[in-house]
Amino acid sequence: MTDVVLYGTRFCPFCTAARRLLTARGINFQDVPLENNPELRASVMARSSRNTVPQIWIGDRHVGGYTELLALEDDGELDGLVNPGVELG
Repeated sequence: MTDVVLYGTRFCPFCTAARRLLTARGINFQDVPLENNPELRASVMARSSRNTVPQIWIGDRHVGGYTELLALEDDGELDGLVNPGVELG
């Protein structure tokens, strides 16, 4: 399983929706809070070239935010990114 990391805030509705989607799909992820760490937030924003949360990475791939995560799920691509090489029935 490829590492999934979600950088977000506690009260952001899109962060909450992304957490719910990942949890519902049974995908383990690292949930990194940004509220009390402005240096980390600045680093994530620079790395992603975006200033919104959540910012999600699957392995080395920057997925984007919740909208992009949902699009991957809707297109049937999320499982393949998280579990490369595993055939889904």
